[in-house]
This record gives sequence, C-alpha cells and structure tokens, in this order.
Amino acid sequence: MGTRVLSVLHLWLLVRRTAMALLSVRFATSVARHLPSSSSQVAKIAWPALQVASRNFHLSGSRRGAEISSILEERILGASPKADLEETGRVLSIGDGIARVYGLKNIQADEMVEFSSGLKGMALNLEPDNVGVVVFGNDKLIKEGDIVKRTGAIVDVPVGDDLLGRVVDALGNTIDGKGQVDTKQ
Repeated sequence: MGTRVLSVLHLWLLVRRTAMALLSVRFATSVARHLPSSSSQVAKIAWPALQVASRNFHLSGSRRGAEISSILEERILGASPKADLEETGRVLSIGDGIARVYGLKNIQADEMVEFSSGLKGMALNLEPDNVGVVVFGNDKLIKEGDIVKRTGAIVDVPVGDDLLGRVVDALGNTIDGKGQVDTKQ
C-alpha cells in the first residue's frame, strides 16, 4: 500500500512539473510574439526562458506559478537585443549615392544607418554578402573602409500642416532657412 501511495504521489509530481514546464513554454512563446520579428533575435531572447522551462522545478509552498512566471518574464525581458543593434559594417564601395556595405547581417530593410563621417543612409538592397545603402547626403564624404553602424530605427519622415510650403530633405529636415518644423505626426 505504501509504495502505491508513493507511486501516485510521484506521478502527481511528475504531471505537475510537466504542466509547469508547458506553462513556461507557452508564456515564453506568447512573450516572444511581441518581441522583434527577426527570428534570430527572438531565438536569442526566448532561449533563457526555454532553458528555465526545461528544468525540473521543485516547488515548495512558497513558490507558486505566479512567482515562476515573474521569474521567466524577468529573464525574457532582461535579455535585450541591443548587442545586435551595435552591429557594424565596412564600406566596400561607394558611388552614385549608393554604398555597398559588408558586415550588417541582421539589418532590416529601410533601416537607418550612420556612417563614420556622420552622414545617414537607408538600407535598401539586402543581399547575402552585402547591403546596398542609399546615402542621404554627399557621398564624397564617405570612403571605402569607413565604418557603418546600425541605428535600429526604420526611416520615417514627420508630417503635418506645418510642412506645407516648406522645403525639406529626404529625412524631413528643413533646408529653407525658416527654422524647424513642429510636426505632431
């Protein structure tokens, strides 16, 4: 009789641990859905949660499901993809306002980049071995071998009624000498 009770208790604990691990995996995947769309970034961020979810939890009376969920949430949100945003590349060639850049493997289409000269550009042509970047400015300031840094921001231009009749560059900066534009959108 004693071994039967022990087996039932052991089975109950095994079911409980499996349920907690499944709950943890579900939580990790639901949080991962709200994170960056790049599969490599999601995998890097969700990995600590999956490691925790695969462990055998020895639950005491003080550790409840909410506490475990908060630990998982803290680990997932604590793993920031900033390391990928610090990714840099080098200019292979420059000409006609287009820079060929090597080394920006995780860049997104239409993402803003900054050259070491201070000029900005937009990643347009994503190829396996290099990225074609449209330069916003005088491409004579960029040399082969210059460093290019990701900004993590997708190019967008502010709009609003204050822009009517104004002259702006490709990034929405005024170039007509009448001061800055206060846009709301």
